[in-house]
Amino acid sequence: MAPLRILCIHGYRQNGNTFREKTGALRKLLKKQVELVYMTAPLRVQKEGSGEVSPAENGSSSGAGGEEDPRGWWFSDPQSRSFNALQQCEESLGIEESVTAVKEAVKAHGPFDGVLGFSQGAAFVAMLCSLQEQKVAPEFIFRFAILVAGFRSLCKEHEKFYSATLQIPSLHVFGLEDKVIPDHMSRDLLPSFQDPQVLIHPGGHFVPAASAHRQTYQDFLKKFQ
Repeated sequence: MAPLRILCIHGYRQNGNTFREKTGALRKLLKKQVELVYMTAPLRVQKEGSGEVSPAENGSSSGAGGEEDPRGWWFSDPQSRSFNALQQCEESLGIEESVTAVKEAVKAHGPFDGVLGFSQGAAFVAMLCSLQEQKVAPEFIFRFAILVAGFRSLCKEHEKFYSATLQIPSLHVFGLEDKVIPDHMSRDLLPSFQDPQVLIHPGGHFVPAASAHRQTYQDFLKKFQ
């Protein structure tokens, strides 16, 4: 049985390489079921500056250290080219460029069975699913979505992505001790999806991949194999 191919969308201030490093445990946990393919966001993030969600969405609970070549999928503050998940805004910067980058990744490396996103990347995955179901992005034929520490964007420009309940099967993963994207923000995204499945873990801002989580991931994924 061929593994499911999943496109991986990293968090803010990460890139494809750093996200790959930080999800090594997940790859090991699911190595017989999935092939994870990583891409990098097109928007460069200033290494120093205000407005970040945290020192880095670094996939660990420590919140330590900045990333090399930090990237993002959109900026909530176009003037300062920064992002904060708690920032309400009228307009964002960079979404169109990022959607184009995903289309190009799908054409170059697809097809993909599913898409996985972390933090800002998970919020972006919800937008990609919306574009797929609105049939404005024929390149996207994702059969499922996994959203880790996802949230609903507070930018008014993005309300269009939440206008209809998404039918794509989804697994939502979030931590009760997440200080970057509090669990209530991840819960607020759930009504945007029809029959969302949920995996709650006791930890912080990272992609959980302990043996205790294997069954939930496997049960979700086996429906698509």
